[in-house]
Amino acid sequence: MSSPASPPPGPAPFLTVHTAIILLASVVIGLVVGGLTFVSSQAVAAAVLAGLTAAGVSIPVLRSLIQ
Repeated sequence: MSSPASPPPGPAPFLTVHTAIILLASVVIGLVVGGLTFVSSQAVAAAVLAGLTAAGVSIPVLRSLIQ
């Protein structure tokens, strides 16, 4: 008896699990930093800028830590 034919491989995923985890963690870090900045200064623009900066800076660090 022969084994049934395996289905053809599907397309490659849009994001790997590694990339998704790093981006999700950086978003969480950005939200935490932005929230804490808003609580301390009550300035929305400063909180958004701090959150975006923290998220952007955390991506290379997380990429080197999570391998």
